[in-house]
Amino acid sequence: MTSASSRIADDVKDMATDAKDTAQSEIAALRKKVEALMADRVSPALAEVAGQAEALAHGAKDTVKRQTDNLATTVRAQPFAAVGAAALAGLAIGLLIRR
Repeated sequence: MTSASSRIADDVKDMATDAKDTAQSEIAALRKKVEALMADRVSPALAEVAGQAEALAHGAKDTVKRQTDNLATTVRAQPFAAVGAAALAGLAIGLLIRR
């Protein structure tokens, strides 16, 4: 009886080892597929999004530069109006902070 139970135990161990090896090879194959998918689809998509973000940042920078130049031109053309507007803005901020 011991030899039969020993054979059964050995068979169970062999089956467990085979199942483990099969699972490991399937996991390795899945890992390769995921890596290929990342390289084929995700990385280019991220690169495209990064490019779009960079383009938007450059556009925002250009807009801020243009608006700054426009404001500087307006202040040079009408310095008293600029000082008055700054004074009113300071007064409004002061009143809001005071509350």
